[in-house]
Amino acid sequence: METYIESLNEKIKESKLGGGEVRLQKELKKGKLGARRRLQLLFDPDTFQEFDAFVTHNCHDFSMEKKKFLGDGVVTGTGLVNGRRVFAYAQDFTVFGGSLSLAYANKICKVMDMALKAKVPIVGLNDSGGARIQEGVNSLGGYAEIFWRNVECSGVIPQLSLIMGPCAGGAVYSPAITDFISMVDDSSYMFLTGPDVIKEVTNEIVTQQDLGGAVTHNETSGVAHFRNESEESAIAHMKVLLSYIPSNCDEKSPQITEGDIYHRETASLRKLVPTNPTKPYDMLDVVKEVIDKDSLLESQKDFAPNIITGFARVAGQVVGIIANNPMYMAGVLDINASNKSARFIRFCDCFNIPLISFVDVPGFLPGVEQEHGGIIKNGAKLLYAYSEATVPMITVITRKAYGGAYDVMSSKHIRSDLNFAFPNAEIAVMGAKGAVNILYRSEIKENEDLKDGFIKEYEDRFANPYEAASKGYIDEVIDPSVTRNRLIDGLDMLKNKSVKRTTRKHGNIPL
Repeated sequence: METYIESLNEKIKESKLGGGEVRLQKELKKGKLGARRRLQLLFDPDTFQEFDAFVTHNCHDFSMEKKKFLGDGVVTGTGLVNGRRVFAYAQDFTVFGGSLSLAYANKICKVMDMALKAKVPIVGLNDSGGARIQEGVNSLGGYAEIFWRNVECSGVIPQLSLIMGPCAGGAVYSPAITDFISMVDDSSYMFLTGPDVIKEVTNEIVTQQDLGGAVTHNETSGVAHFRNESEESAIAHMKVLLSYIPSNCDEKSPQITEGDIYHRETASLRKLVPTNPTKPYDMLDVVKEVIDKDSLLESQKDFAPNIITGFARVAGQVVGIIANNPMYMAGVLDINASNKSARFIRFCDCFNIPLISFVDVPGFLPGVEQEHGGIIKNGAKLLYAYSEATVPMITVITRKAYGGAYDVMSSKHIRSDLNFAFPNAEIAVMGAKGAVNILYRSEIKENEDLKDGFIKEYEDRFANPYEAASKGYIDEVIDPSVTRNRLIDGLDMLKNKSVKRTTRKHGNIPL
């Protein structure tokens, strides 16, 4: 038996070398940790169990039978993250540049299947040059098998992607289907076609980072949700993210039972929200006042900052936050803000996370570029996401809610459960000046001096929350200082909410 054990240990040692010490040191010099070290940081100490460490490819073209490495370029397995079961795979750039073979794909597919059966999250650590050219269509087929499983897992178990190096060509579609993508500054990038191909086809000259780096995908494209300065911080951040979300669609998120979990008044909100409807303020300040201290985890914070999305805790319970931010573009809804928030809402609804919406919205952004870019269908995505959601939904109108944007932002009409408004809130088709210019066009044309009186009359009649409250569209007009307490009580009231939707195969969201 000793001989067998020695042989086993030798093979284990060989598999852990990946593409060899020389290649590993080369990666380390780039600031990259390597597949195994990344997994070591992700999982709780001594909990990682590896699968398929001895798998090798079965390609005989281009003399590939002479170039085999145990594990074939991807490390797969399971372990505990903060004491909870998680499956993961980490691509190893030291083996054929992390390129995907059929055997490699089969390893990933196996842990995805296991994660789905066990109903626990799966994390992918991506660092790959793409398809292994020597394997041709087998490699392409391997990618498609992974993509299919991404769709099967979608909405059933959380799927999280860490981009730790290159992710190019068809490889980008797996992370794109997953729920959240985190990238590392300077060392990670994603694109379908690289700078060389772009230069050849379109004559455009662009660097890898400008084309698809962490800054680009977090600020411009919105493809990624988070960016980090280093691989260590990216992995640590991923562990924090996992602490907010349940293991599957049948569970609820872990609840905190200590810390800032109690009722308290938030008198500062009386001053934070200006009564002047045109004066900007940072909605983040409002959100942070009412949630548990230091519990906000923003998603896509650098993309479409006119709307805030993120996880937080209220009395220890995880909630999803969606909030217009008047500090940017007056909090208006545009194409990017609609897509950002709709995607986040749907994730929360998939995984039983209640939604709290803070509303201060003047409407949808006007303009030729927005109309030609499809603001109609993109705004409809947000409307669809809220209307489709069956989790507890609470809405707080802090100041303005104008026009169709009032309807879209979790109004009572699209089945929000509790709708509150501050006493200075304005709920109307549009602002007083715009309304008066339309309603009293002829009178003002004859006598401009009448305009101010008409505006005052309109404001007294409509620029308040009481008209909506009189019709039951607002459940309660509240003193801003009791906002947190109303949220805590509302979440408790709605904790057993159950909605039976119309039977169907699936809806047809306006993509």
